[in-house]
Amino acid sequence: MNDQEIIALYFARDEQAITETAKSYGRLCMQVSMNILDSKPDAEECVNDTYLKTWNRIPPVKPDSLGAFVCRIARNLSLKRHRDLHRARRNRDLTVSFEELADCIPMPDESKDALPALLTAFLEGQGEVDRVLFVGRYWYALAVSDLAERMDMTANAVSLRLHRTREKLRVYLEERGYRV
Repeated sequence: MNDQEIIALYFARDEQAITETAKSYGRLCMQVSMNILDSKPDAEECVNDTYLKTWNRIPPVKPDSLGAFVCRIARNLSLKRHRDLHRARRNRDLTVSFEELADCIPMPDESKDALPALLTAFLEGQGEVDRVLFVGRYWYALAVSDLAERMDMTANAVSLRLHRTREKLRVYLEERGYRV
């Protein structure tokens, strides 16, 4: 079943929509959640919560890409769960990946709504390898070693490319009026 047919099931309030979403995107949502939480029971809970939140959001929202929509929900729920579970002590890998971005992404201010579009435009201007590494590290929270293995690169090469991409992003945002 394709995305539009599944979305139509949501609009018809047919519970089969959840089953079809799980068939199409359950593994991907689980992978995203596991990358963040590193705990199968917690990840399963977040994925199940993803289906409920998707059910409650569609309608009125009609996403262009159901996969991106549910993955974003799974990611956000997993990040929230991670913060709740590790309020006192943070998971080192995840914290490090977000701290890496702190040097090039500005703190939220009155113009924060434009930041996602700028980030998308920046990534579209990068090479495929740099884009895949950036999204893998900072969206899917993959470890540098996992990225290196997937991309058939050394961990040092991945770290260097991520560093250079972050530096380019910092300059790109500063040129557009964002102060870091």
